[in-house]
Amino acid sequence: MAENNEDWQARRREAAAEQERRLQARKQIESGKAQVIIDAFLARAATDALPPVPLVVRGRHGGQAKTPLRGWYLKTDNSVAVATDGHFYVLIQDLTFLERLRGYTPSPVDPPLIVGEGGGDGETIDMDAALDLHLKPEHRRPV
Repeated sequence: MAENNEDWQARRREAAAEQERRLQARKQIESGKAQVIIDAFLARAATDALPPVPLVVRGRHGGQAKTPLRGWYLKTDNSVAVATDGHFYVLIQDLTFLERLRGYTPSPVDPPLIVGEGGGDGETIDMDAALDLHLKPEHRRPV
């Protein structure tokens, strides 16, 4: 009986590991597609987009910090952005007093195809639609 239980546990662990591998592979594929969208936006940003703005990181427990980055916020709460360097950033962090005072340089993360997915606030938007909002009105796609 103990062997059956151990076999079952081993199969469950392997199934969970396989599910995690598939999830990570899907995320990498989606991230690659999102990066293509970002790259296409940046290729036309100089002529077709609104000017980038200085990006600021908000502290989870209050306060904020300047960053050396400029870019475009993708959600109305300014919690995520694409910077002119072509990377995607999450702009909510635990900030120390010194980081709030001196500034903070966030690390880029893999971009999602759907901005805000799983964020809990219910605000989601496709990456291409989020970036399209930063194009000058005459360059936006019709809705």
